[in-house]
Amino acid sequence: MQRLVTLLFFLGTLCVTAAQATETLRVLAWPGYADGDLVQAFEQQFDVRVKVTLVDSDAVLAQKIGAKQGGDFDVVAANTVEIKRYIDRKWLQPLTAPNMPNIARQLLRFRNAKAIPGITHLGDVYAVPYTFSEMGLIYDRKQFKAPPTSLTVLWDPAYQGRILAFDGSSHNYSIVSLAFGGEPFQIDDAAYARVTKHLIDLRRNVLTFYSLSEESVALFKQHNVAVLFANYGQQQFKQLRDSGADVGYVIPKEGALAWLDCWAVTRGARNKLLAERWINYMLEPKVSVELTRRQGLGNTLDASANTLETDKILWLEPVENDQRRAALWLRFMSGDRPERF
Repeated sequence: MQRLVTLLFFLGTLCVTAAQATETLRVLAWPGYADGDLVQAFEQQFDVRVKVTLVDSDAVLAQKIGAKQGGDFDVVAANTVEIKRYIDRKWLQPLTAPNMPNIARQLLRFRNAKAIPGITHLGDVYAVPYTFSEMGLIYDRKQFKAPPTSLTVLWDPAYQGRILAFDGSSHNYSIVSLAFGGEPFQIDDAAYARVTKHLIDLRRNVLTFYSLSEESVALFKQHNVAVLFANYGQQQFKQLRDSGADVGYVIPKEGALAWLDCWAVTRGARNKLLAERWINYMLEPKVSVELTRRQGLGNTLDASANTLETDKILWLEPVENDQRRAALWLRFMSGDRPERF
């Protein structure tokens, strides 16, 4: 009997040890970037576990990655502006290119890291481009005789209560400034009052501000929305069409902000090689093509998936003062009186 108890204890110890030995890769990303079946395939290939945490805004992303200076996650997906900020704050570490041979599969414009602002520092590469989209306008074709051509349609009183806009401080200040002839990324002190007034006018015209792409699709269909500012671009367009909505998509004449999301390895990564294997796996053609097929987003491997109108695209850049924009946006969303700005 004693031998049986000892054997059972030994086998139990082995099971616990084996479970503890299974490595876990901690991924911080946006919805659609790490679907369950693709994660499972990676787990099986490398005999590891993957824990995916999803975010719905750059603010939440920064909060999570910065809580322990990257220590809570191993690999993160973020746009180039955020990547630069994380590099400056030492939340990321340089990448080892030979561990990611699939970089060679990327289109030249994405393979040349030095030509992409924000992802290199002192000669080291900190991020690998993964997906991109411009921020266009989605409109209900039944409510327009001709497609809208300008961002100023968001302020058109004819569509009051039927406009959806994105809940984000930095992007909205950039969009408003761009719509009314200003510089989107560097707003000077003299222009802040004017831009904020336009934001207040926008608040009065919109139905609401959304955060997630899926949320915008539901709101669009439930409330007879006329125009949606598409922060997620082609992804939202695809989701609406797949849901049966009769919609069109345009790049406004003023131009469109565009984001380029990249994968990066945190300073606190437990296993840098495993994190880089994840990035390499994300660049497998069979994985990247799913990003386009399922989400409608551009991938960095397939030229046919590049829908950007390059002459109208404004890649996101660091803004003059993101903290100031965030503070004003918080006041704006809380309903602070116009005369107080």
